[in-house]
Amino acid sequence: MSWLQGQFIDIIEWIDNTNDTIAYRFERHNNEIKQGAKLIVRPGQQAVFVNEGQVADEFTAGTYELFTRNLPILSTLKGWKYGFESPFKAEVYFFSTRIFTNLKWGTANPIAIRDAEFGPVRIRAFGTYGIRVVNPKKLLESAIGTDGLFQVNEIDDHLRNLIVPSVTSWIAGSGIALLDFAANYREMGDRACEGIRTDLDPLGIEITQLTIENISLPPAVEEALDKRSSMGILGNMGQYTQYQTANAIENAAKRPGGGNSAMDMGMGLAMGQQMANAMQTPVTPAPPSTAQWYIARNGEKLGPFTPEQLQQQAISPQTQVWQNGMSGWQPASTVPSLQAILLTAPPPPPMPQGQWYIAQNGEKLGPFTPEQLQQQGISLQTQVWRNGMDDWQLAATVPELSELFADTPVPPPLASVAPEPQTQAEWYIFRSGDATGPFTLEQLREQGISPRTNLRREGETEWTRARDIQDSALQSLLASLS
Repeated sequence: MSWLQGQFIDIIEWIDNTNDTIAYRFERHNNEIKQGAKLIVRPGQQAVFVNEGQVADEFTAGTYELFTRNLPILSTLKGWKYGFESPFKAEVYFFSTRIFTNLKWGTANPIAIRDAEFGPVRIRAFGTYGIRVVNPKKLLESAIGTDGLFQVNEIDDHLRNLIVPSVTSWIAGSGIALLDFAANYREMGDRACEGIRTDLDPLGIEITQLTIENISLPPAVEEALDKRSSMGILGNMGQYTQYQTANAIENAAKRPGGGNSAMDMGMGLAMGQQMANAMQTPVTPAPPSTAQWYIARNGEKLGPFTPEQLQQQAISPQTQVWQNGMSGWQPASTVPSLQAILLTAPPPPPMPQGQWYIAQNGEKLGPFTPEQLQQQGISLQTQVWRNGMDDWQLAATVPELSELFADTPVPPPLASVAPEPQTQAEWYIFRSGDATGPFTLEQLREQGISPRTNLRREGETEWTRARDIQDSALQSLLASLS
């Protein structure tokens, strides 16, 4: 009888001799477990009992004697209300909860990002990551099923499919310069790791670490970077040429019978001449180019100008300016380097003759010289405009016209005088290779224009995008359409 009892006692354990097994199903004939069997769960392991497809009891590290009375969930599933002393059936799965390290990930295809210095660039990235099981029940139900031996290679493809999009999307949206990638590998990996954790939670797996080992560039970009680095290392090209020439002469002299006396003499003379020139004439760097400023007037881009030429253009604090490196057009008053020019700007040049326009009865009349304006019988309330003005203004508010009204009593100040609406049909539209018009502002609205629509006024020859035209009425129309 004692021998028979010994046969009923069983030991359930798993000794893992591999480095890549996540879960192992303990094999028993008919899955039969004897009462009093010993369950050994080693550190870094968890055991899960499964009966007829339902996950029952779970055990952490330790040694246990198995009876139906200490398997509460399994006993409930089988209906053993008062205990059961005969052998029972259950599948036992062991899970390794250690960290699986040095798992590889990488981009299968290049990804395109936009770099501030190099523009659109395609890159590849690769690295390593680590995982561990934190919820065996979830993993068993979602991925393992009835698999008796579940290893890392059965899930690493799925993990890479989650890791790569998270890493690439973070890199593309980080705004980090291409040349600063290497200094931010750790931050990139940590941020991507945080984003992946929520995706892995339904699997019962946790990603412990994600490392970016390298972000590679296309060969053409790498070659350009190498050339730039080489130029920086060489520094003064004249000194580098002299150094290379001296080495060549020395090496030629060391070759027995291999030197060319005429060539050596020519090289020596050339080097001597270079050294003499270097001692007599100091090398000065080329002056930096200053002709880089542009200004916008009446929808046209003028320039480039040097700062001195800008001063001659009589720019105002409201003049829109731009130079290479600026993200967009800005008023001159917001550019620190132009403050001195604004403070010392000369008065505007004399007004050319024959450029004044007046608005009467919804029509634009002109151009007129100041004398012709006086003949038109304009008043202080007449709306006037000339090239360089942002919008129509009352004649009373234009200093250049004050002499025309020297004998006219000045009316009391107006509280608020709105400019007459610009109703004349003077706008033309360029679409699909055809020019149509003229249109009034209201007709432009009906034509469905946008800030990108090419427009010009009657009498002009160049087309300009609507958003770049300095006309307050047109800009108000565009604002109402957005």
